[in-house]
Parts: sequence; C-alpha cells; structure tokens
Amino acid sequence: MPKEKDYYEVLGVAKNASEDEIKRAFRRLARQYHPDVNKASDAEKKFKEINEAYHVLSDKNKRQQYDSFGNVGGSPFTGGSQDFDISDLFEGGFRNFGGFEGFGDIFESFFGGQPSKRGQKGGRIQGDDLRYDLKIPLEAAATGQEREIAIDHFVQCGTCSGSGAAPGTSPVRCSTCRGSGQVSRSQRTMLGSFTQIGTCPDCRGTGETISSPCPSCRGQGRTRRSRTVTVKIPPGIASGQRLRITGAGDAGVKGGQAGDLYIFVTVTAHPFFEREGQDLFYKKKVSFVQAALGAEVEVPTIDGTAKLSIPPGTQPGATFKLSNKGLPWLERRGRGDEIVTIVIEVPKKLSREEEELLQRLGKIRGDIK
Repeated sequence: MPKEKDYYEVLGVAKNASEDEIKRAFRRLARQYHPDVNKASDAEKKFKEINEAYHVLSDKNKRQQYDSFGNVGGSPFTGGSQDFDISDLFEGGFRNFGGFEGFGDIFESFFGGQPSKRGQKGGRIQGDDLRYDLKIPLEAAATGQEREIAIDHFVQCGTCSGSGAAPGTSPVRCSTCRGSGQVSRSQRTMLGSFTQIGTCPDCRGTGETISSPCPSCRGQGRTRRSRTVTVKIPPGIASGQRLRITGAGDAGVKGGQAGDLYIFVTVTAHPFFEREGQDLFYKKKVSFVQAALGAEVEVPTIDGTAKLSIPPGTQPGATFKLSNKGLPWLERRGRGDEIVTIVIEVPKKLSREEEELLQRLGKIRGDIK
C-alpha cells in the first residue's frame, strides 16, 4: 500500500535520522507553525501533520511499522490521542525568538505583556527592574556629570531578613505544589491533549507558605523605601540612550536577586545649538558689510567662545567647520565638530548717511540707474 504521507519529508529529516535529530526538527517546525503563533490559513493543518509525523517517528515500534508497511494503525489523529506537554516544544530555550525562555514568554511578547520574572533556586524570585526618566541640558551631555535622583522601591525587610516569616518562625513547604511553585492542568483539544503549567495560586510560585507573617512586611519579605541614587552621566550621551545601575531595582522575593535601575536619558533642546550625532550646528548672523569685506567674528561653542574668520565675499548659507568643538564620542576618543552657517542680516532701518552711501555704491556697481 502506498504511503499517504512521507513523515520524513514532513519533518525534513533523512530516513536514517537519529531520535535527537527528529526531536530537534519537530521542535523547530512546531514553533514555526503553531496556530497560536502562525496566523497563516494553512498553519493549523501543517501543525497537525508535523505532530502526527513526530508521534510516529519518535516511537520506535511505530517507526519500524511505518518503515515496513508505509502506514501505522491508530495514528495520533485517527485512533485515539497521545498526551504531550507543550513546553516540550521549547525545551532548552526559545533561541529563535531572541532568547525568551519558554512558551509563555514568547506569547507575552507577541501580545503586549511583560516578560515574566523567572523563579530562582529555593523559591527565590528576582525583583523587578525600574525605570527613571532623566532630563539633562546639552552642557551636561557635553561634559558629563553626576546627578543624584530619588527613587521609591522595594528593599529587603530588616525584621525577617527577607523570609516573610515572623521572627522565631520559618516558612513551610507549600502542600499544593509540593514546593515546586508550579501546578499543571491538562486540557484536551483537537490538536491533542495539552498540559499547561502555571504559577501555584497558594504560594505564588515561591514553593513555601507562611503561617505567621512578619509584622513589618506582612509576609512579603520586602518593604518600600525611598533612597537617593547617584547617576554618573558619561560625556557625549544622547537622547534615547539609557544607563543601567545593577541591583538598584526592587529587591527580590525570598532573597532573590534584585532588579536593575534603568535611567532613560533625554537631552533637552538648546536655545541656539542644534545637535546631529556628536556634531553641533550654529547659525551666525553677520552684516552684509562683514560678508562683503570679510571679518573676524566670535561664535559660541559648548566650551565658551571661538574666533571665526569670514573671508571677503562670503555668501548667505556658507558653512565653516570648527574642528573638535562638538560633543565627545562615547566609545572612542575625540569629539565631533561645530558647523557654523552664515546668515546675512539685512538692516530694517538705515540712517540718512547709510542710505546715501548705499545709493552711491549701487550706482557705482550699476545696480541703481
């Protein structure tokens, strides 16, 4: 009897593929075609075929029967079902989606949630990262500075040392999850039987329950406090860049690692400088006499003032570069430049003498008849 499907072709593996090769191929394709991730019209059908092929080729006896006769009686979708844990698809890390760890994390990423905090050994849970928006002037971005900011965050409770239990007592292992911090629930669907693993509702993922909560933190193991943090702003920083202070976020649960504090920097607009990268741009107004005859003028820089020579016959819009008068580079030596654009300023009012001189000049040049 001819084969209705080539399961090896479905998984994209050779007929002599090892069990590990078959498993890796299944995980890769399942991640790609799962209908909750892939919205293509044929994704569900493809996922069903992939799952069917895997359940045949991953079973030694069924694979031998398939290789010999081209079909298997009672496939996963025609004669009963075979349970499997959907987390098995992503065992070893979800590397294809930027390092998310587990199926829940990638779903939260796709649908707008925040990545979940992973539990640590012994029921410890990492603390949350914090964000602080900091506005600084251009001068601070040019020179760098230290700035003190006040933050409100969770710190470890001093009474119970983070355990959450009243002094003289200790947390006990959670009877619901038996200390694992997770509970599982099975659900049968058209694609098979899925096992969903979630946080234990009784211990909230810590694996422990507290019968006598600490009076200071009410069993949380953390209390909220205000503190002052010193932020070191490096020279050359730009809007949109961020600084990280490790361990300055919220304290973890049960002695878990503290989160980090992220400083999001905004460099405010300057009254007369415009910034592009590390270069500064300035518009210098000069009179038509200075532009025509040439002159030496002063221009502001981020460090003070500098002399600029305007050659005779300078036209409106002409640009001059002041080398190394811009902002420092963040990751290498040197600085950007300051670009000065010449703006010819025409007087709105003239004295009688100025008007006579201009009319005389105009007649000499043939501009006035």
